[in-house]
Amino acid sequence: MTTDITRYGTGPRMSEAVAYNGILWVAGQVGNASDPVGEQTKQCLAEVDRILAGAGIDKARILSAQIWLADMADFPAMNAVWDAWVPQGHTPARATGEAKLATPDYKVEVIVTAALK
Repeated sequence: MTTDITRYGTGPRMSEAVAYNGILWVAGQVGNASDPVGEQTKQCLAEVDRILAGAGIDKARILSAQIWLADMADFPAMNAVWDAWVPQGHTPARATGEAKLATPDYKVEVIVTAALK
């Protein structure tokens, strides 16, 4: 058993986040599948905030973000929510792409990597 790896929110299939060597990898977060993309983005980011807080850090420690959209036409709506959420002066490296998500009703998924204290 490896003791220098810390897992958060561990379930039978995956953990919400895994920490190792000062880095926290957060699993992809999604929102309520029936909501529009802006609301789903808010929900994703609220989950990221919750997971980071559980590890004792906040969004200013995010190093990188990957955002997957089911439809790139939703890019402006997602960005409006992201821009209001991300701390200016602490914006991470980011990539956004289009992909089929776990269900057709998911419109956005957010994955982040952060530095621990």
